[in-house]
Amino acid sequence: MKFALIDRVMELEPGRRIVAVKAVTLAEEYLAEHFPTFPVLPGVFMLECMTEAARWLVHASRNFMHSVVLLHSAKGVTYKSFVAPGQLLRVEVICRRLGEEGSDFSGAGFCGADEVVKGRFSLRHMTLASRSPTWAATDERIVDEARRRWSILYRGVSAVSGETVGSASGIG
Repeated sequence: MKFALIDRVMELEPGRRIVAVKAVTLAEEYLAEHFPTFPVLPGVFMLECMTEAARWLVHASRNFMHSVVLLHSAKGVTYKSFVAPGQLLRVEVICRRLGEEGSDFSGAGFCGADEVVKGRFSLRHMTLASRSPTWAATDERIVDEARRRWSILYRGVSAVSGETVGSASGIG
């Protein structure tokens, strides 16, 4: 099962940083099994929110050059509190290194002013065609879908300032 956790990109500085949000709702199926009497966002999903935001930062900074951007390693990840349905998880990710085949980040997640998760992690970037030219068409489909999703996640946000434009503001 694939999870798309980020609901909205709030701020972007290509090559430097991204701020994104995840609204946690009771409608999410995994909450029924993760502490059924005390539903909370699993810690690994908090890390995945930071990873997903970093993935969008790589795509935006590299013009979707790589179809596949995956978590390579995570270090020093600490969890300080729970994120429950009805809460908004805001993740702030800073790019420490943006290379051709990989990148390094530090990130933190907040509910309001309270830090609930933080850590460092690395991503790997690649195309399927780099493994086998027969996969080039699949790369194109993956990138097309990523661009489509990005246009929804990033709608109404000015690139450097993070200001919301038009009536798209509402999460904040």
